[in-house]
Amino acid sequence: MEVSLGAIPFDLDFHPSSPLVASGLINGDLHLYRYAAETQPERVFKINAHGEESCRAVRFADSGKIILTASPDCSLLATDVETGKTVARLENAHEEAINRLVNLTDTMIASGDDEGCIKVWDTRQHACCNSFDAHEDYVSDLTFVPDTMQILGTSGDGTLSVCSIKKNKVQSQSEFSEDELLSLVVMKNGKKVICGTQTGALLLYSWGHFKDCSDRFLGHPMSVDTVLKLDEDRLISGSYDGVIRLVGILPNKIIQPLAEHSEFPIERLAFSSDRQFIGSISHDQMLKLWDLEELLNTPQENNQEENEAVQADSDDDDDDDDEMDIDIAPPKSSGSKRKKSGNGGSSSISSFFDDL
Repeated sequence: MEVSLGAIPFDLDFHPSSPLVASGLINGDLHLYRYAAETQPERVFKINAHGEESCRAVRFADSGKIILTASPDCSLLATDVETGKTVARLENAHEEAINRLVNLTDTMIASGDDEGCIKVWDTRQHACCNSFDAHEDYVSDLTFVPDTMQILGTSGDGTLSVCSIKKNKVQSQSEFSEDELLSLVVMKNGKKVICGTQTGALLLYSWGHFKDCSDRFLGHPMSVDTVLKLDEDRLISGSYDGVIRLVGILPNKIIQPLAEHSEFPIERLAFSSDRQFIGSISHDQMLKLWDLEELLNTPQENNQEENEAVQADSDDDDDDDDEMDIDIAPPKSSGSKRKKSGNGGSSSISSFFDDL
């Protein structure tokens, strides 16, 4: 299943319970589609959410009642899923363009911007309750670890940060890498953080030992812009070369290519709420929905280049026993910019915006 969006998309998200998928575009538009197996997605609405500015981050919120979007115009916008009407807009949420969104709890959300700032918003206090100067360059990806109430962020400055909401500080930060970090996911039952990079390497960090990566896995020919955790041992990657791949972690191996967007860079991947489908968006201006079971069970042609994984700088193996302790961060460093988009879950955003 696929649909032409008419412009380059920056982000997508699936509704938490209904067969709906939303996408934000470079021209500021927000599209909502209804999908079903073996039929073309049907557009529910198309609105211009952010004027002439791009719509960089899209997430369903408030149990799927609204769609939250973020933009270089520094605003956060809430749109009603049923009507397509604006519920509320939070102007000047950041001083710089917003790249990423991640919902933390029912009453907390976080956002990341072009200058490395990560903010946490408390919907009960109707205010920003945490602000982290986590990076010196754009925030490329965010994820949340609910057990420890920590936000992990990657940046174009080549660093991985760990921000503690409870302690209100950047609790740890990796040493500067010459490679831009573009995407991240937590795997191996919380013991490993895997980061996709501009050069195509996957950097593996052991939890609690974030100063330097414990393993560098080479295999992708171009940048790894987006990653999804399939299970504790496998992830699905989307690359600048347009290929979606199944990748094993410890042992590190590109298992097989799964799908592609010709030679157009893949911007974002997401699972549907029931994990029946994977959604992908690309610079070919297409939104594609793939049946996950079919992808994983379809035999792929042998491709020596895809199946050869070059592993270097490895100190690690499968029976890693790292504790979830935390080290202290070294100073931040800068890098070059490659603007990206955002991540999230569900939150009671409507009341938050209404009272600001």
